[in-house]
Amino acid sequence: MKKGIKNQLSMGLMLSLLVLLLAACGNSAKADESTNGNAGTKELSLTEIESKAKEEGSVISVGMPDSWANWKDTWSDMSSKYGLTHSDTDMSSAEEIAKFDAEKDKPTADIGDVGIAFGSVAVDKGVTQPYKTTYWDEIPNWAKDKDGNWIVGYQGTISFLTNTKLVANPPKSWEDLKNGNYKIIVGDVTKAAQAQMAVLAAAIAFGGDESNIEPGIAFFEDLAKKGRLSNAEASLANIEKGEVEVTLLWDFNALNYRDQINKDGFAVAIPKEGSVVSGYATIINKYAPHPNAAKLTRQYILSDEGQINLAKGYARPIRDSVILPDDVAAKLLPKEEYVNAKPVGDYKVWEETAKTIPQLWQERVLVHLN
Repeated sequence: MKKGIKNQLSMGLMLSLLVLLLAACGNSAKADESTNGNAGTKELSLTEIESKAKEEGSVISVGMPDSWANWKDTWSDMSSKYGLTHSDTDMSSAEEIAKFDAEKDKPTADIGDVGIAFGSVAVDKGVTQPYKTTYWDEIPNWAKDKDGNWIVGYQGTISFLTNTKLVANPPKSWEDLKNGNYKIIVGDVTKAAQAQMAVLAAAIAFGGDESNIEPGIAFFEDLAKKGRLSNAEASLANIEKGEVEVTLLWDFNALNYRDQINKDGFAVAIPKEGSVVSGYATIINKYAPHPNAAKLTRQYILSDEGQINLAKGYARPIRDSVILPDDVAAKLLPKEEYVNAKPVGDYKVWEETAKTIPQLWQERVLVHLN
């Protein structure tokens, strides 16, 4: 349920409390800026949330396994810093939302990590509770629900992963890709979100957007007609075989694959003309058995330490102000490569456009593949 609007008196009291708390505890104990749940519920300071979370003693997640985006370090920190035990059940974004809803009378999960497009789905389903954290003002508007029902913790941008043993001049732009003489893998555009986002990235580069996918379809149609598009899966196994020349992937997947196989044998680039930025967002279960532990977890994910943990797993932090250690920064691409990467402006529009892509891809692209 979305949070109601705070009244002026409440705001005044909270500002006073904020000043007092900052004076007493410094930056490490900022006051919480969001509600603890529904409108009218008493707001808790971060100190109070931490205390209550320790009493709850546990945080149960879904879709946040140790191996994805280096969640393991965050769970380890939640244990060592706050004494919280943790368990996770890996599942898709849709499954997470369905679980929250199905278990409302006997909830087991506290927090989940969903693709940004599923954030509004969770809100519409009524299974989230808001919590903005003390980092609210640093989160871009595109990366958060206005009431704090979902907040992106890390972002991904469509990139080129090139096998430099097979391609002497790795592409750095869509024009390079268009004019090359190598084959390209984009993945299963009829089903995979990553592959559909690659088509959107091309559309953005050539003047389209989430409401106009035509430039992207036309780009790949041209490649297919020239016999340059492969219908192989964009998987680590296929890339590792050395048979793939250029693959279109989220940057965090591309960088991870590069380092797993051979860092010196692959190049990763964000296309210069433009690309698409998306992300994964935490949702806190409206019926969470450990609600304060879930809020403290979101707070920690957005902290400097939490953002660095994600970057260690090749996921670009959502907070630009975070200074990464040199060894962690070296895992990622320079910020300058992202200057023309844009987020989806309206996910409702994109959802409708995405529904049309499978048929367009079948009719205009797949028909040209051998």
